[in-house]
Amino acid sequence: MELKDVKGIGSKSLGLLNKLNVYTIEDLVTYYPVRYDVLRRSDLDNLDSDMKIIIDGKVESIPLVIRIKAGLNKMNFRLASNDRIFGVSIFNRAFLKQHLGIGTNVIVIGKYDKVKNIITASDIKLGSLGNTPKIEPVYHLTTGLTNKNISTFINMALMEVGKNIMDYIPDYLVEKYKFATKRMALNIIHNPSDIEKLKEAKIRLKYEELFEFMFKINYLKKENTKQDGLSRKILKKDITSISKILPFSLTNSQKEVIEEIREDLNSSKRMNRLLQGDVGSGKTIVSIIAMYMNNLSGYQSALMVPTEILARQHYNNIKNLLGDRVKVELLTGSISKKDKTRIYEELESGEISIVVGTHALIQSDVKYHNLGLVVTDEQHRFGVNQRENLKNKGISPDVLYMSATPIPRTYAMTIYGDMEVSTIKELPKGRQEVTTLVKNNKEITEVLNLMYEELKLGHQIYVIAPLIEENDSSNLTSVNELKDKMNLAFGKKYKIDLVHGKMPSNSKDEIMNKFSQGEVDILISTTVIEVGIDVKNASMMVIFDANRFGLSTLHQLRGRVGRGDIKSTCILISEQDTKRLEILKTTSDGFKLSEEDFKLRGSGDLFGTKQSGDMSFKIADIREDYKILLQANKDSLEFLNKASITNLKLRDTLINKIKQQ
Repeated sequence: MELKDVKGIGSKSLGLLNKLNVYTIEDLVTYYPVRYDVLRRSDLDNLDSDMKIIIDGKVESIPLVIRIKAGLNKMNFRLASNDRIFGVSIFNRAFLKQHLGIGTNVIVIGKYDKVKNIITASDIKLGSLGNTPKIEPVYHLTTGLTNKNISTFINMALMEVGKNIMDYIPDYLVEKYKFATKRMALNIIHNPSDIEKLKEAKIRLKYEELFEFMFKINYLKKENTKQDGLSRKILKKDITSISKILPFSLTNSQKEVIEEIREDLNSSKRMNRLLQGDVGSGKTIVSIIAMYMNNLSGYQSALMVPTEILARQHYNNIKNLLGDRVKVELLTGSISKKDKTRIYEELESGEISIVVGTHALIQSDVKYHNLGLVVTDEQHRFGVNQRENLKNKGISPDVLYMSATPIPRTYAMTIYGDMEVSTIKELPKGRQEVTTLVKNNKEITEVLNLMYEELKLGHQIYVIAPLIEENDSSNLTSVNELKDKMNLAFGKKYKIDLVHGKMPSNSKDEIMNKFSQGEVDILISTTVIEVGIDVKNASMMVIFDANRFGLSTLHQLRGRVGRGDIKSTCILISEQDTKRLEILKTTSDGFKLSEEDFKLRGSGDLFGTKQSGDMSFKIADIREDYKILLQANKDSLEFLNKASITNLKLRDTLINKIKQQ
């Protein structure tokens, strides 16, 4: 059964669901709520003015709609609740009038004015509140789809295909942990009536997701040990000769990691190594040396990164360091057709030794002469299938993944269990320490003055907001609102621009490029710049609503400044959670911060605010659910190695699913 066959899903709804990355029935039924609203009847005797009120009752008068101006109307009616009558007002919901006949049971949520005895409603729902709390799922939406639409589609799909939904937990484990059936768990998660049952359903679905993920990791690890690598003979003196061409000295930590990579490249087994290091620790130079060693053995290297601007940055770095010793080319989507054709030919002939690019590197037109090493930067931002596509371009290339997101070793050993892990902990000498300040909104004038001082010196500034657009239910600062404020403060003298994740890639790259060229003084952004440009003239970062971010993400963002020899500052603006943020003032060690994040935040994103690729879970959170992750790892390994005859079909299904990704 396909998504379009679900009752109620027409071509328009199908397109809107696709916008939410819902393409299949499985995508739909596992489109989990982002949160739940728990509706409890307010204690009317203890309500003060302007407090939030949740009340149920019967409509007591015919609703009256008043048009205030174009695009703004107000609806008023009386509500009878127990022995009391309340006035209710709600804006721009005139369409509800047809459903609010006298005697209709409704639930009203809003703010209560005790003096006027009026509720200004934010929402009105049909129905009544019982003696137990009413739990309502809330979904992430897109314009044109309501919460009710999504809930209806999901429940229709569960009715029609519920029995046939694939369960990825073996029967003996379902029995061992006394899990509900998957169909039942999905029904509860989308239609909860009891908080305890909801918790049990969540645990069951989290376990399944983590079990499947760890099965994949353990399967890949097992397969990797079977794969033969390429034959090389790179000597220690080769590394010494490379080091001599560098304009700086390598740290001991870099030297140790390079030796680990050299041994891997010489080994008869295929390298599958994760290189993680703090911001500015010098991972890029290690990868360049790895590619140079690969070149000495006569093989080609490919470096794949998530953005065009980052690809160009790496390309320029390699050209500057290696000069004419190695033929290097840049391959991205925006390169002319003529240049692409030439690069394709030179890659196939072996004339190009190192190619740097984005997803353009894995297009079907790209054929390599003898690809021996694949390097991916910010590896968690690529899915397994993208990395595998690049890896499979060669006969059996070695693979080096780089990540600037420090991960506690216990985590790395589990979630990257199919890889060897190298860590650069030492920062290069002379790296500028970034001063970190924590401010609140009352101190905004002081912040603006500090920004002005930097701008007068000819320096550039990043301004970060967590939202792309304003949200009625949130008081977070949006990028558009920030742009207005910055224009008001600095727009007459300085060039201000805006970049966020929902913009087309070419627009983002164009604006980031202007910033890197010094044509933009203040860049207002979401965390899209967390991985990105290296602008040595950027000396300040101002992060609004900093409490919304994990310490690791804030550290990543802070790492965008202090890239040159200019004294740099990061200002965190927050009204709450400032004690947690103070930690950033005392340490610039990303590994310490990731450990603190692990202790302090029950949930959140260890890998940055926007996940993609391997670490993108629908319901599990690998930090909050670490104990479940460990158990799923143990169980999946046992299942992979010792599946009984009754469970062989499920094991084969899981393996085939991995191969198709």
